[in-house]
Amino acid sequence: MAGEFIAALDIGTTKTVVLIGETTDGGLHILSEGTSPSHGIRRGVVVNMDQATSAITQALDAAEQAAGVKVNEVVAGISGEHIESVNSRGAVAIAPDGNRGVTQEDVARAQDSATALRIPTDRQVLHVIPQDYIVDDQHRIPDPCGMSGVRLEVLVHIVTGAVNAHQNVRKCITQSGICVRDLVLNSIAASHAVVTNDEKELGVVLLDLGGGTTDVALFHDGSIRHSSVIPAGGVNLTNDIAIGLRTPHEDAERIKRSYASAVYVRSERDNMIEVPGVGGRPSRQVTREELAFVTGPRIKELLILARDEIRRSGCEHLVGTGIVITGGGAQIPGIAKLAEQVFGMSAKIGVPKEVPGLAREEDAPVYATGAGLLRYVLDNPSGKEWQNGTEGGWLDRMRSRIVAML
Repeated sequence: MAGEFIAALDIGTTKTVVLIGETTDGGLHILSEGTSPSHGIRRGVVVNMDQATSAITQALDAAEQAAGVKVNEVVAGISGEHIESVNSRGAVAIAPDGNRGVTQEDVARAQDSATALRIPTDRQVLHVIPQDYIVDDQHRIPDPCGMSGVRLEVLVHIVTGAVNAHQNVRKCITQSGICVRDLVLNSIAASHAVVTNDEKELGVVLLDLGGGTTDVALFHDGSIRHSSVIPAGGVNLTNDIAIGLRTPHEDAERIKRSYASAVYVRSERDNMIEVPGVGGRPSRQVTREELAFVTGPRIKELLILARDEIRRSGCEHLVGTGIVITGGGAQIPGIAKLAEQVFGMSAKIGVPKEVPGLAREEDAPVYATGAGLLRYVLDNPSGKEWQNGTEGGWLDRMRSRIVAML
């Protein structure tokens, strides 16, 4: 893949980002980034096609001009409260031929067995990710092909989303004049950029704090064990500031970006924040301490929602390393400290690794999904059909089988 140009599209609730990268002998270098304010997106879902398409086009044009290249396709992230996931298991018998061993056909049959679920017709499979292969009683086999045995089992993580939400994202992208190479769940994409292999092996929770959603993913033994999307994010914090300080929404967003903190901070007497009034009312000054009383409880509430989601998954005991926080919300000072208090385990800010060419390091968490999408392409060069929502092949056979059962 050396010398190939690839583009990633992160359609957020508040910002749309396009990253153009070039592959270099298995590595990746960011050539350019293009951003535009998002419109027509609410909690990760398209609610206005024209506005969303315009935001994509603006970000794409900016990235192409900066890189001096033209892209024809993108790998895009997808999120929203419509996302659901489930773990499933399938098993098949292996032909009793000691010389043959497990074949790709056996693997495909096991995967078919694991995905024989009654999925409603208004939902679409986005990912089917193997977690573990088992040959007879031998677990944790990354590739069972060629192994001898009489029974093959596979554990998979299945991610589904609403058909209309999936189609609307695709339509907005194609109306911008480019093709969709793949759609990837935001948390899965971000994990390729900010979570290490060691963390995935020992157990880690990834929190991608966006404007309208918080994506949650739990990894253990090198594979994803749980994923979900909480319909709350930075926009909720902005609304709280606007209401609590009685200031216009745009000024509340500026105050959040400049002064918001996740923990109580005792400010100096002269450390004051200018707060514009609403509807011509005079501005006034508040302390950082007063602002923390507004922002702290909301951020804590969001972290508690994520903690409770992990507990409901039944996988909390698998977390051996702690929490990785990324996305725009990761830039809020003190959020890692607050997360440690809420989760009762260590927490850190996730910054994209091994992705040279990004902007300032302090802004790097904002680009976690975009950088992760590019890494996702590098880490899946063959575009395995069973692992993503591309058209054709095994997933089409699976969909046909599901429809026939309904």
